[in-house]
Amino acid sequence: MNRRDFLTLTAAVTLAPMAARAQFIDYTPDLLEAAMQRGDRIILDFYATWCGTCARQQRVMADLRAANPAYDANLTLIHVDWDTWKDSDIVTWFNIPRRSTILALKGDEELARTVAGTSVAEIQAIFDAALNA
Repeated sequence: MNRRDFLTLTAAVTLAPMAARAQFIDYTPDLLEAAMQRGDRIILDFYATWCGTCARQQRVMADLRAANPAYDANLTLIHVDWDTWKDSDIVTWFNIPRRSTILALKGDEELARTVAGTSVAEIQAIFDAALNA
């Protein structure tokens, strides 16, 4: 391995956790398990691309994140695609009734949730619960 490749790889590995916090990342069981074991403050967003309520929630979350950079800097944001994962263990484990459910976690402890909530105040309360945990 040459020096340039080594430095590029080192930078990528070092910056990956920060990059993951700068935007929502797609759920995988290993990703969530690692974040919970680290005790991360996590937002789990169960969404579907065709869901109107989910689209409204996405807009509200984007606006909140733009207004408060502390969310991106301190929270692990994970999208859980309902169409892919609705019959999986994560739905059973967290007792998720439907798409458009947003959870705040610290490690594996649930702090707050909303089901089909679209108001700014309701979604901000979820984010603040995670941020202030």
